Amino acid sequence: MIDHRADVPAVTTPDSAPRSVVALVDASSSVERELIGGWLAEGGITAEFGIDAPVTQLDLDPTAVAERLVGRHDDPLVVPIRVVWLPPERDGVRRITFADLATLSNPRKPHRLMQRRLVAKAPDRHLVLTGQPARLSELRANNPSVAASVEPFARAIVRAGIVALERAERSVIGDRYKVPRLVAEEILDSPEFLRRLDAIAAHIGAQPSEVYRRAEKALRELVAAQSRLVSDLFTQAMRPVHASAWKVDYEPSGLAGLRRLNRRYALVFLPSHRSYVDAFVLGDVLARNDFPPNHVIGGANLSFWPMGPIARRTGTVFIRRSFGDDEVYKAVVEEYFAYLLAKRFNLEWYFEGGRTRTGKLRPPRYGLLNYLAAAIRARRVDDAMLVPVSITYERLNELGAIATEQVGGKKKPEGLGWLARYIRNQQHSAGHVYVRFGDPISARDCLSAHGDPMIPDHGPARPLPDEVRDQERKAVQRLAFEVAVGINTVTPVTVNALVTLALLGVHERALTLGEVRAVLAPVLGYIERRRLPSGELATLRDDHGLAIVLEQLSIAKVVTVYRGGLEPVYAIEPGAHLEAAFYRNSAVHWFVNRAILELAILTAVEAQQDDQLATGWATAYRLRDLLKFEFFFPERTEFADQLSREMLLVDPDWHSRRGDGTVGADILAKLADSGFIMAHRVLRSFFDAQLVVAERLADHDAAQPVDHKRFIDECLAVGRQMLLQQRLHSPESVSSELFATALKLADNHGLLHPDGTDLAARRTAFAAELRTIGARITRAAALDPSHRVGL
Repeated sequence: MIDHRADVPAVTTPDSAPRSVVALVDASSSVERELIGGWLAEGGITAEFGIDAPVTQLDLDPTAVAERLVGRHDDPLVVPIRVVWLPPERDGVRRITFADLATLSNPRKPHRLMQRRLVAKAPDRHLVLTGQPARLSELRANNPSVAASVEPFARAIVRAGIVALERAERSVIGDRYKVPRLVAEEILDSPEFLRRLDAIAAHIGAQPSEVYRRAEKALRELVAAQSRLVSDLFTQAMRPVHASAWKVDYEPSGLAGLRRLNRRYALVFLPSHRSYVDAFVLGDVLARNDFPPNHVIGGANLSFWPMGPIARRTGTVFIRRSFGDDEVYKAVVEEYFAYLLAKRFNLEWYFEGGRTRTGKLRPPRYGLLNYLAAAIRARRVDDAMLVPVSITYERLNELGAIATEQVGGKKKPEGLGWLARYIRNQQHSAGHVYVRFGDPISARDCLSAHGDPMIPDHGPARPLPDEVRDQERKAVQRLAFEVAVGINTVTPVTVNALVTLALLGVHERALTLGEVRAVLAPVLGYIERRRLPSGELATLRDDHGLAIVLEQLSIAKVVTVYRGGLEPVYAIEPGAHLEAAFYRNSAVHWFVNRAILELAILTAVEAQQDDQLATGWATAYRLRDLLKFEFFFPERTEFADQLSREMLLVDPDWHSRRGDGTVGADILAKLADSGFIMAHRVLRSFFDAQLVVAERLADHDAAQPVDHKRFIDECLAVGRQMLLQQRLHSPESVSSELFATALKLADNHGLLHPDGTDLAARRTAFAAELRTIGARITRAAALDPSHRVGL
């Protein structure tokens, strides 16, 4: 059998052959007992292991093991045995389908009468399976903390037997059916966990029995009870939901390396979150490539019937949204995380904390990463490999609801009716969904590299010093940053991202097909020069393909088409700017540095000639600071290197003539000659939203605190007014998501809380700075060839 705490099989060498064998029989019916008994009588143990010794049969049950095995003084070989039942083979695959349910029996767990029939009529549908054996002495050595206690040691032997049988069964049915067993029981038997509960009881002044009861209740609520039957059926039921809408595009070559890595480490998949269907798409990709099912950490908002019970049986772990100072629940969550990681069960969660409302990555949430880091610091697990995953949709059918939420509309609660409407809305073709896997990140190495002292947490009774907590916090933040960068690095530029980028940049103008193509041509060349990951972009170079993309966006009510003139012209559908921005923003991170460079150049050429270079760099660093809550920028040195590479794309002779401290008199012409300008297309909506927040702060009483919710509502109302006055460029700037991030920036700059200093003056200066930036963005737009009539 397998050590229930480790991943290394026990070994029995030929020169120490056992004199007796104990067969631990895991049988649920008389039919299974007969099959196992017949297999043993026919010399199955001898044939399987080359051992000729008397065999004693015991039930794989803690009571039987405690009474007849734990107290033995000899050293028998312990072999777990069970019968495995298989579904019928279809197209080379044995998987349960809804047709199998017609027999009113689970093909993997048929009832006794069905078992009799299968033995007689379909002998290929069952086999007698043994798990990795172990000597009784090895089991004692593997469980030193409970070996001296009869009942805990018996339970440990049973768990080890079940784990060994599960592993052997997976070698037959595939890793995608790897599911945990007896999780709550094993955790509650852990002496380390029991000691932690005792410490919590002493700290909070509660009875240990009451703390234990609360921990057991929390575990039963938390642990995902995975079912192979439900997993098979749920996959078949949900696959058509996304298969009818999207063509899933992924790279199998990247998965091969992850499979090899998964033999040593638990994988933690951290995908971008753009749709409710993300987990189905990723789960289907992994299942098709024989990965075990992920334990998906989910929010309680999706635990409604029937979704909740089904999701729990397919591996979803519903964690309470907030548990404050509940030390018992916190301990249970940490222990469960550590258990799953130590057992090499893969995890998955959406570290942005919710679906993006804008189309680009949201700032990460750190809570679950803290639990993972705690398990590593406590040496409960050697390491875990974090896998950044980008899930990018060419079109999404749920964008209308997302846009409504951004302008102040209420999110509709999830429920059965919501689920029915959601599934119905996915029945329209929406192009490709691109699933890309970034380079895996060693959690231990990354935390250590960013200064985590790797000191275990000893609980509230022995708190760590504040400076250690601060080091841990910063290391986890850097880990999250690395994941976000990993996601962005593999996120492809899609056809819809580029088409909306083109149409949003011409401010309410309609473009002919040829004009759209002319706007896109230099951008496509830029993408090729930088070798950016991309979707089916070759489509956009062909008039027929480009027309199809525009027509599909028209069907989705993102683009409007006017056909009454000489030729069709295309523009953003009135009221659909937020939906269009969502598509554009999925790729906007690829163009941010170019946009910053353009604004830095425009600022530099206004400066004194001998101060232009310094002014340009100062502007670039300032823009990076103002956008740091919207995008994931590297450290200052790497950022400077990236900007220099962007400059060489604009001016290949840049290095040879930057020594004089100037940026060159002809640099604006070079920008225009590049064929495109990005500042107004990429950055205007973010700076416009910051301007709304800054002006409202400037008008706010500096002596009064800011109520965040009321302030965002005020920004939405005033933002609509500013849009009508044409002080804002586009409706995409009037967004609760953008206002919330802008408010976070203002807080970071010390502009929210009354502090007795010159707060009012600093708020006014901040608003003035943003108005200046807005004016420069307008100047940049004037350089863009797409603003010239008759492209």
